[in-house]
Amino acid sequence: MIRVAVLDDYQQVAERMADWTSLPEGTEVIFFHDHLAELDALVARLSDFDVVVAMRERTPFPRALLSRLQRLRLLVTTGMRNAAIDLEAAAELGITVTGTEGTGTSTAELTWALILALLRHVPEEDAAIRAGGWQHTLGVDLAGRTLGVIGLGRIGRQVAAVGRAFGMEVTAWSQHLTEEAAQAAGVRRLGKLELLAGADVVTVHLVLSDRTRGLIGAAELEAMKPTAYLVNTSRGPIVDEQALISALRSGRIAGAALDVYDIEPLPQDHPLRTTPNTVLTPHLGYVTEAGYRVFYGQAVEDIIAFLAGTPIRVLAGG
Repeated sequence: MIRVAVLDDYQQVAERMADWTSLPEGTEVIFFHDHLAELDALVARLSDFDVVVAMRERTPFPRALLSRLQRLRLLVTTGMRNAAIDLEAAAELGITVTGTEGTGTSTAELTWALILALLRHVPEEDAAIRAGGWQHTLGVDLAGRTLGVIGLGRIGRQVAAVGRAFGMEVTAWSQHLTEEAAQAAGVRRLGKLELLAGADVVTVHLVLSDRTRGLIGAAELEAMKPTAYLVNTSRGPIVDEQALISALRSGRIAGAALDVYDIEPLPQDHPLRTTPNTVLTPHLGYVTEAGYRVFYGQAVEDIIAFLAGTPIRVLAGG
């Protein structure tokens, strides 16, 4: 019997997002709705599975874990990139790693939901009106303001296009951004600190790597205007969390909207939960019904192809 573990199904929806019955007869699929972080607990849970389906980077798979999963033959990650999986170790251990596609638009859409919620105080006013109040805040207009996009890749370009539609001036920076690429996106290319100093809203759209870890730290936050806002829907460690908390509590910047964190799920006692002028969401960038149907539907395809001896969307091994 082939046993398949589907991890971190927080919303308990994975089973209805794909036709798991299309897997070969006798395949057993177990859906886990909680999150385990401790190594020994993960080993105990996963040791009897041939296949594991990981939702994005919710559960890391370092060498220390992979080497103890003697039965594991296939690790499927939703998405075609997962920095939390040691692909080199997987290949050495004979574990095939495959991925899936996604919708490609959901994170850009959430970015704008966060920007608008932050600048128009939507969560605060929603809470106030439910408590019997009426009009406590003043919002900030987008038209005529400057949007600074850090990372002008696929998502960054989508976010920039919406900013232009709102009548914003859009600037952009990344280490390898060319003048030609900036012009093609209708944005102005600036140096990093110049962008930070001039933007009213700074939004981060970079892949987490050794090069980008801690990219926005105390010096970068200090360069921003005290009336400016920071939005991060990419990966938590790109922004120095402690420096950001300090900047928010001191009023050094006007506010922040975050969908990603250094530790996920965010610990109950984490200081960001009580930091002022913030809008916080629990890593919802990719969490849509359409996205999940692609993720889990293609995960099933990956498993079927692997068991047939013809793995698809291979990231390692195979």
